[in-house]
Amino acid sequence: MDSQVRHRLNCRLCSNSAVELVVKLEPIPPQEIYFDNEEQAKKVERFPVDVYMCKLCGHVQQLDILNSEALWSDYTYYSANAKGMIEHFEKVVEDIISTYKPPIGSLVIDVGSNDGSLLKPFKRSGFEVLGIDPAKEIAELANSHGIPTIPELFTQELAELIKKEHGSAEVITAFNSYAHADDLKDLTLGIKHLLKKDGIFVFEVQYLLDVIQKMLIGTIFHEHMSHHSLTPLKIFLEEMGLTIIKVERLNIQHGSLIGVVKKTESAAEMDRSVKNLLSLEKKENLTDISLMENFNNRLLGIRREVKVLVSDWKNKGYKIAAYGAARSGQTLISQLGFEGVIEYILDDNPDKVFKYPGGEGIQVLPTKELYKRKPDIVIILAWVHSQRIIEQHKDFIEDGGQFVVVSPDIRVI
Repeated sequence: MDSQVRHRLNCRLCSNSAVELVVKLEPIPPQEIYFDNEEQAKKVERFPVDVYMCKLCGHVQQLDILNSEALWSDYTYYSANAKGMIEHFEKVVEDIISTYKPPIGSLVIDVGSNDGSLLKPFKRSGFEVLGIDPAKEIAELANSHGIPTIPELFTQELAELIKKEHGSAEVITAFNSYAHADDLKDLTLGIKHLLKKDGIFVFEVQYLLDVIQKMLIGTIFHEHMSHHSLTPLKIFLEEMGLTIIKVERLNIQHGSLIGVVKKTESAAEMDRSVKNLLSLEKKENLTDISLMENFNNRLLGIRREVKVLVSDWKNKGYKIAAYGAARSGQTLISQLGFEGVIEYILDDNPDKVFKYPGGEGIQVLPTKELYKRKPDIVIILAWVHSQRIIEQHKDFIEDGGQFVVVSPDIRVI
């Protein structure tokens, strides 16, 4: 374990050592890695995903850091396959172009670009584009689809090389990847170095207030190193010479935050949205440790509820399956108490069908098996799509089957 994970001792944003464990979780294997047989999947090492909070700035984060090889090798998450993500990206790009009017032909860089889905509408609109992503197989796919992509982690050093070769960027984006970096200071200074004087940096992250209020336990896995809120992030960016000028909350992934950032010396007047969200966070005591303690207590309550359900299912001899080979799958199985009960996972992703995610070695089968095997209980691991999955399979419910929704609480449909 020592060679693959390290435990940092201070806050990722303010560097203070006053970090406190607020949610103790079960260790899980790296997500989005699939194997050809059950034995390989079961052998995968599990690593901590405990959640900490900085008592100085209020930033919520994970401090057990997997190395890059363990985190990004054989990674199988593709933005284009995520329901609604293409439409979301197209809307974001349209808003950026219409609101901030970057010159056509200027450079747009996406940090953590995955398969290039966010950059494609920029390219179609006449911009020069460049992606950076450490998942080499996915970066190769993006390159093959005409989106130039560097298969590396983004650092200040890489930013310097990019600037020498491509010049400065008018727009830099980091969608979800702004929560994926351990050294957030190095990442942010690299972005600042690459950004033109009047350019904009646009990020999207899962928003902490939604995670807490909606009990989005499925968002906690190794690549999500930060669970961002505006109050500590604003202070951090200002120390980097950057200013948040606008924020927007969206329901994508059941609760995300988009922020628009400029260099402080060229920042326009701050939009009211920033002040409003800061006021909301103050009202909700979002930087107070008691809020995370309450989250932990609610999680313990859900675990007790699941334990009763699982015991009842076993006594009745129910056949139990799961739906959705999602990134959050093992998090939900391990943290909610579904270990040892799921026979198979239903999913139609060709990169996952008939394979085994790291963890319990549960095989992924096509969704058509739902009606062939007729399980009694189906636990929805693809929690973001629970409503759509239930609507698609009303016949399963009418035949006596039951779906289990896991967020924001346990519901049997």
